Amino acid sequence: MFRTKRSVLVRRLWRSRAPGGGGGEEEGEPGETAADSRAHGAGGGRGCCMGKSGKITKAHHGSEAELKALIHAVLKRLKEKQLEGLLQAVESKGGARTSCLLLPGKVDSKLGQHWYSLPVLLCKVFRWPDLRHCSEVKRLCCCESYGKTHPELVCCNPHHLSRLCELESPPPPYSRYPMDFLKPTDCPDSVPSSTETGGTNCLAPGGLSDSQVLQGPGDRSHWCVVAYWEEKTRVGRLYSVQEPSLDIFYDLPQGNGFCLGQLNSDNKSQLVQKVRSKIGYGIQLTKEVDGVWVYNRSSYPIFIKSATLDNPDSRTLLVHKVFPGFSIKAFDYEKAYSLQRPNDHEFMQQPWTGFTVQISFVKGWGQCYTRQFISSCPCWLEVIFNNR
Repeated sequence: MFRTKRSVLVRRLWRSRAPGGGGGEEEGEPGETAADSRAHGAGGGRGCCMGKSGKITKAHHGSEAELKALIHAVLKRLKEKQLEGLLQAVESKGGARTSCLLLPGKVDSKLGQHWYSLPVLLCKVFRWPDLRHCSEVKRLCCCESYGKTHPELVCCNPHHLSRLCELESPPPPYSRYPMDFLKPTDCPDSVPSSTETGGTNCLAPGGLSDSQVLQGPGDRSHWCVVAYWEEKTRVGRLYSVQEPSLDIFYDLPQGNGFCLGQLNSDNKSQLVQKVRSKIGYGIQLTKEVDGVWVYNRSSYPIFIKSATLDNPDSRTLLVHKVFPGFSIKAFDYEKAYSLQRPNDHEFMQQPWTGFTVQISFVKGWGQCYTRQFISSCPCWLEVIFNNR
């Protein structure tokens, strides 16, 4: 039977839909202890940064036949070029740069007992079957609809949105760290001792500290620098960031940013090489009006520690787990300045670790992991913000 190109594109899109509703459990890595697996948390289990995962009931969210009929009706209204762009975004899982899919913003569709806007509906079909409401997602800054409140046309490209992290309360105790390291201390001579005690401002190769690099007189050209580490060894130079958004990746189609795969590493550890290969699309680091956001573009969780992610009155820091496709506001400038104690003269003479965020790929660290410190993680990043 002869099929038009449009019908072929629609069929391919339907076949590329996200696997429905089970939440997809995350398998433990070979060689991990039971404590590691518990700490990593399965898709619906306990973790530091969770989405609203739950069982999807057909009564509330419609049958597959109802969903298929609805999606086919939506897709058949699209132009051929729009279908091609949507298919490229879905099949590349956001790896390819695709244009916005602009559709009427006031059109809602009913599925089961719920009404969904078109962006939420397409995200639900192609990314997160348990998605319920637009408040659970966040637009990426690359999207034309970013920052617009009620546009006539709204972007419905599911890979121009990310899922918002929900911070657990109370947090699990295994990933808590004392906040004493936020106080100024004399910097030891070696980087490993710095990272293992939570400090991040110590001497980098070349003799200058990372904070000194940021605090040079009159230097306002960059808003942060990024250092890539493999265990206790920094690989490559500091990467200075001037643009509002930066992709940090190992292997990304049409990638433009900090490519970790191009760095020369002498580390022969099988674990490091394995984790390095799983970085994939990596993360997107974006400076926005309300702070700095991190979007996990990879297929594996990342782990983040930041002084501004927790309660200011807490004396401990939490390592937050961010699942693939999720975003988290990793750094808040206003909160960081309030924690900095600006009237303390002695404090101002010292570098302060509150302007630093640590991010580990795939592997977490904490009391229930075999890795107690981030310097034991195979592949991780240090993001140091310019506080000037």
